[in-house]
This record gives sequence, C-alpha cells and structure tokens, in this order.
Amino acid sequence: MDSFTLVIFGITSNLAQIKLIPTLYDLVAGGAIESDFSVIGVGRTPMDQEQFNSYISKTLRTPNRHHTHAIDEQIESTLLSKLHYLPADLTDPSSYKELNHQIENIGHKNLMIYLATFPSLYSTIFNKLHSAGLTISTKDSWTRVMIEKPIGSDRSSAKEVNDLITKYFKEDQIFRLDHYLGKETLQNILTFRFGNGILEPLMTSEHIDHIEVTAAEDFGIGSRGSYYDQNGAIKDVGQNHLLQMIALATMDKPAEMTSDEITRERVKVLQNLVCDPESLVTGQYEGYLSEKDVAPNSTIETYFSFKTSLNTARFRGVPIYVRGGKYLARTATEVAIIFKDSPNVLIYRIQPNEGIVLKIMTKKPGHTLELEESYMQFCYPHDIDLPDAYEKLIIDALRGDQTYFNDANEIDAQWALVDPLITAKHGMTPTIYAKGSWGPQDDHAWLEPSTVFCNR
Repeated sequence: MDSFTLVIFGITSNLAQIKLIPTLYDLVAGGAIESDFSVIGVGRTPMDQEQFNSYISKTLRTPNRHHTHAIDEQIESTLLSKLHYLPADLTDPSSYKELNHQIENIGHKNLMIYLATFPSLYSTIFNKLHSAGLTISTKDSWTRVMIEKPIGSDRSSAKEVNDLITKYFKEDQIFRLDHYLGKETLQNILTFRFGNGILEPLMTSEHIDHIEVTAAEDFGIGSRGSYYDQNGAIKDVGQNHLLQMIALATMDKPAEMTSDEITRERVKVLQNLVCDPESLVTGQYEGYLSEKDVAPNSTIETYFSFKTSLNTARFRGVPIYVRGGKYLARTATEVAIIFKDSPNVLIYRIQPNEGIVLKIMTKKPGHTLELEESYMQFCYPHDIDLPDAYEKLIIDALRGDQTYFNDANEIDAQWALVDPLITAKHGMTPTIYAKGSWGPQDDHAWLEPSTVFCNR
C-alpha cells in the first residue's frame, strides 16, 4: 500500500466520533495499514494539537455500540503521532491554502479526502479544494474522495450531487460509501453463491416462494435526531442498505469477479426492481416525539415495510418483502429466502450472530418419528473479531478497489425505486407502535428472525 495523507472534513462530527476515529484506532491496532500515513482532521472548533489529542483520547474511551474494547495506550500513542488538526472556515480559501501547506509539509504524495460533513457543504469544499490544486491525480500519485450515503434526498438531488462531484473528480477517484457493503457476511454472499454449485440452481421462481429482507434494531435514534427527523427510516436504510442486500442475494453471476462486472450485475437488479407503493406501511415508535432534536409534531417514520419484485425471467413472480425500523423486538439484519412447498429457508444473517444458514427438518433422536427444525450453518469462529465494515472499506479505497462502493448508476437506480415510496408516505400518518414490538402489521406474515444459530 502506498503512503498517504487522509484528510477528514468534519473530524468533530457525530460520524467521526462514532465510526471514523475508532476505525483509525482499529486499523493501527490490527496493523492493517502497512505504509506510512498521516491524518489531518479539519473542523470548525478552535483547538491546538494538545487539545485535539485530548479530544481523540476522550472519543476513543466514550462507549458506543460500535466500539466496545479497551484502549491500549501504546496503540493510542502511535495513532496520536499520526494525527494533525486544522481549525478551518470551510468557506475561506485561506483555510485550503493552509491545508495544502500541511499536506506538503507531511510529504506524502497520495491524498485521500473523506467528507464527514453535511452534503450542503460539498459544493463549497469541492470548489475550494479544486482551486487549491487538491483534486487531481497524476501518473505518479493519486487523489481520491470518499462521501457517505445518502447521496441526495431523492433521484433529482442525487443526480445533482453526482454531477457536482464528477465536475471535480474522475469516476475512478470517487468512493461512494454505504457501510453495509463492507459487512463481512454481505460480501461473503457472492462467494457462497458463486463458489458453490449446490444451491444456486434453486435460486429461481420455480423453487422460491418469496424473499424477506429485514433491518430491525432494538434501540432508538439516539443522538441522531436532527438527521433522522429530516430523513426517516426509508431514506436511512431502505434506499441503500436493504436494496444492496437484495442486489447481492439475487444478482446473476458476473462474467468476471471484477469491480466493474460485480457493480454491473448489482445495477441490473436495482433497475429491474418493481415497487408497489400501495403496499407501504409506516410507523413511529412510542416516545419518538420526545427524542432530542425531533419536531414536536413530526410525522417521520421510524418503521416501514413494503413489497417489491424483480422483473427478470429468473425471479419474475417472486414477491420480495422489505422492512426496517427502530425500537423493534430484536436487532436482526438478514435476507431470508423461503422455498416453495417445504419448511426450508436460506438465511443470510448480516448482524448479529453473523452467518449463512439453511433451515431444514430432521428427525428427533428416539424410537418415534418426530421431526424438528434444525440448521445447517456457516458461522464465523467465536474467537475472532470480524473486521468492522468501515475498516474494510477504508482499506479498499486506499487500494483503489471500488467493488463494494456505489457508482452513479447504482445510486440513480436506488432512488428510482424509492422515490414513489417517499411520495406515497407524504399522504400517510405513521401508526404508533410499542417499543419492543415488530412494528405495525401489514398484509404479510413475517418470519421472526431466529436466535438459535451462530451464537457468538
């Protein structure tokens, strides 16, 4: 891996505190970055280097559900030696001159730019970076940019964002990040499906009754009220995470296992998904209106379900039921493929107790013929910690591998499916549901995510 400087715009943001700073620690701890590197954190808060180091140390020791292990002071010291802070006014060209000066002083020729800021700042940041000469790759060095989902708030605004970013960067410089594509089990779906010839012939409408896709969480919005109350559950997980899960579970085998071919097959799925806006059900958990930064009369949804299907010869006629929500009965993210005329279910469990399992019927031990449900399962070893999705994706971006990042066509296809749902929900009042339930009822009898397999 080449030496590089990573510039994080928004180093004091919620995203940086919950994800990026802990990820940097884990990358150092795991020795995943083999080359020399430096990190420049850009933020509005006035801080000197000592204050910045204190902020990093405090952030690493602040408990959150994504980062729970103890902090090793030696690893922390190594990380702090790589970090620099730049207090900046993102509208002021002089801030970018100072950024360029810091990058030149560090001396690494390669540059990774990470935007952990509000999308409303993208235009200003890109324009000023370009004016400062910080957007160009050469034959001897690379410059890349990472931006977070959601890209835009609908199909039209997503096109504006993509047009904006491609004005300053070439497509091979752009890494549009949906962290679910970095999940170990989600990436393993391709190997499981196309590396084994046993079940793939059964992945057709002849054998499959329906597919269920679930992203359930047993907690609320936490400190994300200002973001969540402007977007809601459909935009938060439905437009991106859940559609990516459908794409990987149903896509055709790529001609080659390359970034371009894998992305092309994902896009084909997304472009052939047909949504039924009339099937949409929305809900809001009890107490949501009392959450911090939530409008007192908000009608934003914290739960949704809808039905879609694939308009392809292979899966035509197979209903795909999709749901996601907060404060539900259990945290479980999975794709369940339910076969016809049998109790068999193939489950890709993304989180928790990650794994790939097939539910089958077996005979109970004994003298009588009694059947019971069992699981043939692939589970990750209990004595290893799976790499965090952000770790994997940051390493991929540093290597220039775009396989598990979205391209502009993929973003467009996702919004093309979701926009009619957003239009439909505007005329709806979400049903209030109890915390710890499975949300409002719809017309589908959902399987309840199992807890009996791959227990770590």
